[in-house]
Amino acid sequence: MTAYDVVRAVDVDGAFANLLLPQLLRERNLTSTDAAFTTELTYGTLRWQGVLDEIIGTAARRPASALDAPVRAVLRLGAYQLLHMRVPAHAAVDSSVELARDNAGHKVTGLVNAVLRAIAKDDFATWVDRVGPSDALGRLAFNAGYPRWVAAALSDSLGGDLTELRAALAFDRPITHLVARPGLISRDALLTAAGSGAEPGPWSPYAVRLTTGGDPATLAAVRDGRAGVQDEGSQLAALVLARADGVGDERWWLDMCAGPGGKAALLAGLIGDKTRLLAADLQPHRARLVARSVGERGVPLVADGTRPPWRPHSVDRVLLDAPCTGLGALRRRPEVRWRRKESDVDRLHRLQVALLRQALEAVRPGGVVAYVTCSPHLRETRDVISTVLADHPAFRREDVRPYLPGIPDLGDGPDVQLWPHRHGTDAMYVALLRHRD
Repeated sequence: MTAYDVVRAVDVDGAFANLLLPQLLRERNLTSTDAAFTTELTYGTLRWQGVLDEIIGTAARRPASALDAPVRAVLRLGAYQLLHMRVPAHAAVDSSVELARDNAGHKVTGLVNAVLRAIAKDDFATWVDRVGPSDALGRLAFNAGYPRWVAAALSDSLGGDLTELRAALAFDRPITHLVARPGLISRDALLTAAGSGAEPGPWSPYAVRLTTGGDPATLAAVRDGRAGVQDEGSQLAALVLARADGVGDERWWLDMCAGPGGKAALLAGLIGDKTRLLAADLQPHRARLVARSVGERGVPLVADGTRPPWRPHSVDRVLLDAPCTGLGALRRRPEVRWRRKESDVDRLHRLQVALLRQALEAVRPGGVVAYVTCSPHLRETRDVISTVLADHPAFRREDVRPYLPGIPDLGDGPDVQLWPHRHGTDAMYVALLRHRD
């Protein structure tokens, strides 16, 4: 029932599974075995949603989108069990029919029974042959549970190497990363508190990885803000800005799109005693989260980064973690791959360009801007940089790699693209732009 509630809420209400599911698991006090099964069923169903819909549509002889939302949710959950989990077919069908009866009424049980029995006649490989694309890229995307346009975007960023694309698509299971916030808790103390399932992150000196799972909300350090849940790639993006060569007598750093405050909290622990962090966000509720994260060294502000209230050339360092498609964090947000549309990319590109132009206007001579996105899409990364630098000759691209020592496979520079299958992080992109003195 919990998996059904999440899958339907994602479909109907636009909920985020990574926020809703942990909340329901805590509220309903499921056993560890039931919680593990529910988590796999929920995330797996959402991860494969578009592929499951193709199969459901063929078996039902009507598009999945034409079905009522409760029936669609039940069929997606049942199809995932039949095709991707070790659940006996009769058990998957019977439990799905019962779930349909409880949530949509007895009139739909015949449809649910017939569709799932039709799906159960063939295994996943056979269904791929029946309904999957015939071209190599399309077949690879379908086999991995991705929309074709997303796989194509990842392929472009990987230089068209289908072998590496296959590895990138297959590396799809999230591991929870924590950050020990400087000045509040040491990493060693956080490791001790997290227990035997925790290990140090290999790249950030503040990262802890929960390799055997577990709910970080049970840790006192997370509840009181001394530590937080933050992907190691996000930590590295903030560290690049903090480690970049300074300009002397620094008074202000700026986080332009700071909500919900993870990077701002890390930066607030890294700034010097005479420096303060201006942490802005457009949304008031996100700005409130930032305020709780940054402490006394931060100044939270509700502001539109495209029409900023701060003076030009008034800050020393700027972090622009720009709104993006989030294609770099699909393993953590499985529904996003099907929620995002290819048409979103150009709209976000225009916003990213507008924000980066304002970031460059904000920094004083000698200062530095870190442009960050959690997306490897070239339209959101290199194309943004080249577009903005074309009309800002006072800035130059600086090599990011020296600020990430010891990390392999960072490419030819000067920008850096991290990857889950290479680095175990989200696919974060980082570029540094330096104002010429």
